[in-house]
Amino acid sequence: MDLRVERVVTSGTFQLDGGTWEVDNNVWLIGDDSEVIIVDAAHDAGPIIDAVGDRHVAAIICTHAHNDHISVAPLLADALDAPILLHPGDDVLWQLTHPGERYYPLEDGERITIAGTQLELIHTPGHSPGSSCLHLPEASMMCSGDTLFAGGPGATGRSYSDFPTIIGSIRNRLFALPADTAVYTGHGGDTVIGLEARHLTEWIARGY
Repeated sequence: MDLRVERVVTSGTFQLDGGTWEVDNNVWLIGDDSEVIIVDAAHDAGPIIDAVGDRHVAAIICTHAHNDHISVAPLLADALDAPILLHPGDDVLWQLTHPGERYYPLEDGERITIAGTQLELIHTPGHSPGSSCLHLPEASMMCSGDTLFAGGPGATGRSYSDFPTIIGSIRNRLFALPADTAVYTGHGGDTVIGLEARHLTEWIARGY
């Protein structure tokens, strides 16, 4: 299988509820030598376009619509002639950053073909209403956005988020995946499903 996953790190700000935080974001390119899917569109289009090179971009998939994950989505869509895909549960957040801009809605269980294989969308609300992960069974990996990190779930202390909901999403959807599934996160380092699953009761007890 020629499929590969590439990471591009971009830096900027996350803004919500009147606050602003400096963040580094992981942008993931999934594909082969001829076509890719971009997962998240964070901060700076230049490095993402450079990483794509002369490949065809089948889609720009946003794991959720916090501004740091979608800030350059319309710019990339125009530059690369690619559709933006997002779960509509996050429309309220999308409109905060890109009012009136078009995206195509994704549904739980939807499959997107790339480089001879398929990504499956897993709707994992909690960090935001439309937060979703992308599972690639053939490569034993997934992109978790801000739903699951190395060391715990994504933050739920801001608007449109809920801790019990994200715990349910992680326990019932993500931890149902094979234990050796690699997890490529929206920020920071990678992890593995089996490693994180050992700590679920600790996360519930601490409440974040």
